[in-house]
Amino acid sequence: MQVQRSAKGPGRPKDPEKRAAILDAAKRLFPLRGFDGVSMDAIATEAGVSKLTVYSHFSDKDTLFAETVKAKCEEQLPESVFRAEPGRGTMREQLRAIATGFHSLILSPESVSFYRMMAAQGEANGKLAELFYAAGPRRILDACEAFLTAASRAGSLDVPDPRRAAGHFFCLIKGEAHMRQLIGCPLCGSDCEGPEHIESVLDLFLRAYAPRG
Repeated sequence: MQVQRSAKGPGRPKDPEKRAAILDAAKRLFPLRGFDGVSMDAIATEAGVSKLTVYSHFSDKDTLFAETVKAKCEEQLPESVFRAEPGRGTMREQLRAIATGFHSLILSPESVSFYRMMAAQGEANGKLAELFYAAGPRRILDACEAFLTAASRAGSLDVPDPRRAAGHFFCLIKGEAHMRQLIGCPLCGSDCEGPEHIESVLDLFLRAYAPRG
């Protein structure tokens, strides 16, 4: 007996280039106009795609906003940098890779604009604040906590409270530079930017969490 195949196929695969174009458009528009000032129509126009295409990739504006924040973080701080694996260099080298990526991310014009937007709108829109925190800061903290936990288990570090230590690490990396950027004050000196600042943070962090004994 011949089996009749369903006429319904799996559907057309989504175009990754169009997804990337939508996210790029969202990265530009959300910080510029604010969450409430951006429509899915505007994003479609900016990306050069139809509104239907936007909705085929992202079910609603909340989802698109969260994915935009996530994508921006992964551009400069990919998940792979948090893998504590043998052969990936010394602990200082691995922490330097995380610190360098985070420093570049947090001082990028897009991130500064997002932070300014959240400072202006977050208090009045708790849902938006939760979306931003979950898609960006919390994901990065979770990844760093897992990295420090793995490093402690391997004996490379001694970190009694990995979550708190991850928060300390990123606050140190932000340093004065992030505050100056947020208020529009030009960066100045090696303490505010670049490798020298990162190396000073690594010195402090590694002294605090060096293996005991």
